[in-house]
Amino acid sequence: MISAGRVCLRARGALRQHIAHQPVKWRPAHELNRRKFSQSSVVASQSDQTPSKRVILSGIQPTGIPHLGNYLGALSNWVKLQKSAKPNDVLLFSIVGWHALTLPQDPSTLRSARDDMLAVILSIGIEPTRSILFHQDHNPHHAELCWILNCITPMGKLRRMTTWKSRLAASRNAGSEDEIDESLLNAGLLTYPVLQAADVLVYRATHVPVGEDQRQHIELTRDLADIFNRTFKGDKKSRLFPLPIYVDTPSKRVLSLRDPSSKMSKSSPDTASRILLTDTASQIKAKIRSAVTDSTQGITYDPVSRPGASNLLTILAACTDSDVTAVAKLYETKGHAELKNDVADAVEELLKGPRAEFEKIRHEKAFLDDVARQGASRAMQHSEATMREVRTRLGLA
Repeated sequence: MISAGRVCLRARGALRQHIAHQPVKWRPAHELNRRKFSQSSVVASQSDQTPSKRVILSGIQPTGIPHLGNYLGALSNWVKLQKSAKPNDVLLFSIVGWHALTLPQDPSTLRSARDDMLAVILSIGIEPTRSILFHQDHNPHHAELCWILNCITPMGKLRRMTTWKSRLAASRNAGSEDEIDESLLNAGLLTYPVLQAADVLVYRATHVPVGEDQRQHIELTRDLADIFNRTFKGDKKSRLFPLPIYVDTPSKRVLSLRDPSSKMSKSSPDTASRILLTDTASQIKAKIRSAVTDSTQGITYDPVSRPGASNLLTILAACTDSDVTAVAKLYETKGHAELKNDVADAVEELLKGPRAEFEKIRHEKAFLDDVARQGASRAMQHSEATMREVRTRLGLA
């Protein structure tokens, strides 16, 4: 919870009463450093899948050190999924390097960013003995299935995808997607939803937890699975691919500290606009203190009229697993300075454990490489069974 001395005892007690769910127990990644990961401990063959068995897949691009919004969104959901998984569930978490190539990348920067992301994921509590953690590009089956799916994907469906414009706009710091025209579009960016479909279908995933902005891609994935199933029935006349279920993952929308009209992003040229998971306590405090608010007396939660103050309340509520309305109630007679102090303390309390673990393992290159190698090996045990059947149904084997 928030450090003592910043929030009055009444406020701290009230925050505890409004906790919506128990926080995920964070486990130090360095405890795993010397383990050898048994492949049989995590992998089950595709043939033993039953309707009650969930195969859950989610991915994240290797953008380097994630910011607070990434952590409170996808990454914290991964930890919760791992904690709540049933014994026969299969969890696959992928660092999707091929997706990153749809926009220009500096090779040395990308190489470092891949290791950064892997170390961060381990540091926040993802355990290689409980989840399959791997680099997408270490498994060639993704690319193989992507080409096959490209060959059955109608161009009309791809052109109706809307995210390529938002990706280009974000990469160029454009004020609006209307500023982006199709002349900037490359084939990889146009077809990356097909690669995303391959990421899912190659493991015959049943559930895909993603944000609302990715719902359209999951619908395309279901369409392609259905087209393949109907076109290539195989000798058994059976359906090869399950139709994956879109799993809404509600997450706190964390906004830029300097421009609360936009999301927190690493693409912003203003480093004070975001908090990175590796920021020190003093850096966190400085960034929160410089956060844009307003001149209105008192604190209220009003994202439309008071986006800056509301963003700070959102961050405080997320960091303390509390209801944002209840948190706002505690600060209605307080000032922005007190709120900022408490937000800084809450963020530091949340990040100090993962930050310490990251510092311990980031430069243990052999360990990171071993985790990635064994994760890819486990992933390929799943995907090989799928691709054997795909090749057979297509007449390639």
